[in-house]
Amino acid sequence: MALAHQWFIQWSSPAGLLADISTRYEDINNWKSAKPNVAWEVTLQNSGVNYDRNYVRDDLAYEKQIDGGFEKARSFKSSEASRLMLWLTMLGTARAQAVPADIETPPFSTLYKWKHIDFEFPSPQQRSQAIANEQYIPENVLPLGLEVWGSRIWVTLPSWRRGVPATLATIPRDGGLTSPPLRPYPDWSYHRAYSKDDNCSSLTSVFRVNADSCGRLWVLDSGQIDAQDQPIQKCPPSIFVFDLNTDTVINRFIIPRQYVLQDSLYSNIIVDTRTADCSDLHLYIADTWRFGLLVFREKDAQFWRFSHHLFYPDPLASNYTVHGVNFQWPDGIFGLSLSPITPYQERVLFFHSLSSYREFYVLTKIIRDPTRLNNSTSEFNIVGDSRGFKGQSSASAVDRNGVMYYGLVSQDSIGCWDTTKPHRKNTIGVVARHSETLVFPNDIKVDQDEQQSVWVISNKLPLFQARRLNPNDYNYRILFADTKEAVRGTICDPEMRILF
Repeated sequence: MALAHQWFIQWSSPAGLLADISTRYEDINNWKSAKPNVAWEVTLQNSGVNYDRNYVRDDLAYEKQIDGGFEKARSFKSSEASRLMLWLTMLGTARAQAVPADIETPPFSTLYKWKHIDFEFPSPQQRSQAIANEQYIPENVLPLGLEVWGSRIWVTLPSWRRGVPATLATIPRDGGLTSPPLRPYPDWSYHRAYSKDDNCSSLTSVFRVNADSCGRLWVLDSGQIDAQDQPIQKCPPSIFVFDLNTDTVINRFIIPRQYVLQDSLYSNIIVDTRTADCSDLHLYIADTWRFGLLVFREKDAQFWRFSHHLFYPDPLASNYTVHGVNFQWPDGIFGLSLSPITPYQERVLFFHSLSSYREFYVLTKIIRDPTRLNNSTSEFNIVGDSRGFKGQSSASAVDRNGVMYYGLVSQDSIGCWDTTKPHRKNTIGVVARHSETLVFPNDIKVDQDEQQSVWVISNKLPLFQARRLNPNDYNYRILFADTKEAVRGTICDPEMRILF
């Protein structure tokens, strides 16, 4: 692959780089030498599941060091580490990694960024024809969700306005191009621009997707088109299942009519499985506008739906201002994330409403049991302290170490919380903040690699809805960061020892 001249300007030779980091930030590098002096045990309320971890509070001098400049040092180290890896990769002395478009948001790198979304059309003539007949209107295409599996990234593009030719697409995971066109998944025949199918066996309007550990992609399709122009429920909400090794549809499950209330918006989906063959697989699906949690059990294709007052929006958190755009969203349950599997083969489902400042939880053994529908009110609980004013959060994800990452949509930030620690104002943190690259971080995923990365898509959604985005700006981004590096030295680092 040819290298652009700007690479050699942006990424200089690493000569002296490691020495510079070591000498300038020696004290910070050695902070882990402190020894623990107190044990703390967390027991989830009524769970029967014990989380035992040892932490100590570092001395006050070190706390002042963090407050006085650690974030600046950490930012410098992350940026320089990214530059070093790219330089070594170009020389062939390191294993090839994803090549970012920029490194403006440490510890995150921007893999891709777009001014508008384009597609790999079958030919230039067909692209021109799609534009002429308004099957493709570039400014109307918004990337919403993402998933990462193997060598590819999946991006969802819901049909909220006219001119969205494909609603699910892929891009390579290795980067190298700043703004690549998207390839419709699995191919054009499944999408509006070229599908001749009117019986709902193709994709209509995909919101979010989630891959299981057995190489299957679970696709949440709302079935509704032109939601912001003149909504049409073209097909019932449903779940498509793709085999990622063959890129073929292996099943489709229609959400039963009794669980689709007036104005229901099923907007998020996550997979829960604990067996090597995924024979115990369950899905948890959020109904954001009608405040429900839908559960699906694959082995017998059964659905059931929980309702709870904690699924509702907080009126005090329903007013937003994002880059000068003020709006009100009464959005309920949205963010869903799962804890690692405990030695008891149990998991905790963490959840929150988009219009809320708080996090909640329920044990999955409760929601996986349909007999608990009418006697589970006390099983849904608040996690801890509020995230505070402007603490509205979009999607969230938890890595294998139990660290949660979530989008702070009113703060242009990615928040974090080590779920083995109490959820308090002094135990939640921010791993990245940027007023250009993180405008409305909408979806977050943690991949399934041995060494995990956290992935973010930011899309300026409120600005997109309020007005036409500036075609000269980069409006949409996909960013990634190594999960360990993302929280290293922060309050969310599992190795950060604190006293409660």
